[in-house]
Amino acid sequence: MTVYFIGAGPGAADLITVRGARTLAAAPVCLYAGSLVPRELLAECPDGARLVDTSRLNLDEIIAECASAHEAGLDVARLHSGDPSVFSAVAEQMRRLDAAGIPYEVVPGVPAFAAAAAALKRELTVPTVGQTVILTRIAQQATPMPPGEDLATLGRSGALLVLHLATRYVDRVVEELLPHYGAECPAAVVAMASRPDELVLRGTLADIAGQVKEAGLVRTSVIIVGRTLGAEQFRDSHLYSPERDRHVC
Repeated sequence: MTVYFIGAGPGAADLITVRGARTLAAAPVCLYAGSLVPRELLAECPDGARLVDTSRLNLDEIIAECASAHEAGLDVARLHSGDPSVFSAVAEQMRRLDAAGIPYEVVPGVPAFAAAAAALKRELTVPTVGQTVILTRIAQQATPMPPGEDLATLGRSGALLVLHLATRYVDRVVEELLPHYGAECPAAVVAMASRPDELVLRGTLADIAGQVKEAGLVRTSVIIVGRTLGAEQFRDSHLYSPERDRHVC
C-alpha cells in the first residue's frame, strides 16, 4: 500500500490536478482536512471508501489511521488543502511514516498564492519591477519563526511578500512592513480564493488593514504586498522579444 499526500488545491473542487483526482478515485481510504478541503471532492472517492475527517485528530491519531490501512494493505489518499509543499504540516507526517516503514508519495496541487494571483489577474514577477516572491507567515499563536525570517528582516529585501495565516494580525503586518515598503505600496488580500464566496480586497499598505477589518476577515486568506501588484510601466520580457535569437537552444 501507499499513502498519497494529495494537494486538493485552493478551494474550488475542479482545481485538483488530474493525477490527484485519479489517485483519490482509486484509494479505499481517504483522510481529509474537513475544515479546508471542499466536500465535493469526496464524491471522487470509490464507493464504500473509509472517509476520515482529520480536523479534530492529532498527529498520533492520523498516523494510526495510516498504520491501520497499511496493515490491511489499503492505499490512503491524504487530502491537504493547497499544495503539500507549503504550510501543510506534511513533514512531520512523513517523518512518522518513515519511522514506521510505511511508503508514501506526494501529488502536488495548486497553492493558495497561485489562486490569489489568478483572482487578482496579476503576474507576481514582472520584468524590471520584481523577480522575487517570498512565501511566509508570522508567529503569533503558532510555531515561532526561525531567526532572520521575521517580517522586518524579510521586508528589507523589497521583494513581493505573500503572507499565509496572517489576516487576523493585519495591523502588525502593516506596522512591520511600512518602514520598508512605504504607505503607498500596493497591497491585496484574497479570501476563499477560487471558491464561490471568494473576496478580493485591493489597496495599499495605508488602507488594507481597514479594508480587512471592515470585511471581517480572520482566516482562509492571503495577504500580498509588493510593487508588482501595481506595475503598469515595465519592459517586455526577453522571452518573447523579437531581438532574441530563437535558433539558440
